[in-house]
Amino acid sequence: MSDPAPRKAQPLHRFSRRFRPRTRPRFEGASFNRLIPNILTMLGLCAGLVAIRFAIDGRWPQAATFIVVAGVIDGLDGRLARLLKATSRFGAEFDSLADFLSFGVAPALVLYLWSMQAVGPLGFVPCLLFAVCSSLRLARFNASLDIGPGKPKPAYAYNFFTGVPAPAGAGCALFPLFAAIAFGEWGWDGFAAAIRHPVFVGIVLVAVGAMMVSTLPTWSFKNFKVPRAAILPLLLGVGCYVALLVAEPWAALAAAGVIYLGMLPFSVRSYLALKAEAEALIEQVAEPATPKAG
Repeated sequence: MSDPAPRKAQPLHRFSRRFRPRTRPRFEGASFNRLIPNILTMLGLCAGLVAIRFAIDGRWPQAATFIVVAGVIDGLDGRLARLLKATSRFGAEFDSLADFLSFGVAPALVLYLWSMQAVGPLGFVPCLLFAVCSSLRLARFNASLDIGPGKPKPAYAYNFFTGVPAPAGAGCALFPLFAAIAFGEWGWDGFAAAIRHPVFVGIVLVAVGAMMVSTLPTWSFKNFKVPRAAILPLLLGVGCYVALLVAEPWAALAAAGVIYLGMLPFSVRSYLALKAEAEALIEQVAEPATPKAG
């Protein structure tokens, strides 16, 4: 009996294909870390919408709280984007749109429903003016991002905003609401009613809107350097403010607006001093050297 025919040897590449480990499919797109700042911006936008919803229901503390939450989120998303190296033009535009709703439309509608509605259609004019000023302020900021290399900003101007920024403007505009809630909790109903008067609220809205669209130089606090002698008093002041924020949050928020407005003259003085120093240095460098008498 003849031996069976030997099996034909299989090529090695067939075994290598069979036992090759499977690799995970790769998907194209941005990493999740680059989406975190935009997610925060969207949460800030939602906070502004929720504030409007609470204002329609007449729940003023909740409406003010969500605008403050939107301000906290706005302070985090930009810094987080720079930390994660996730800055983009889409993020800048999205942030401006969210800021317009949370710090332009929401405070105007909240204050209209809270106070200005009592005087009829004319009460909507200061609220409308504030929202328009907020949009112009944000549009000017976006336009400054497109300045080409031929028109760079002076070095001393990078630590300053032009006009009051939208989040700070919203906080200052909501000062009457913050103070009235605090006075109401203390039982000072007369002060609360006086500060809720439409005339006072309208003046605050117009004044803050004018400061937002002005050319007033305001500190940006991005690269702000604190002198060594002021570090300890600053830490003590922050600790005292945090204690006040925990004990009396509405009074602390109202005080924050007053403190910010009180810092504006010092901001202008600092800007003018830096500008004068830079111009003197430029003149010194440009001045031709005079020949020495022999």
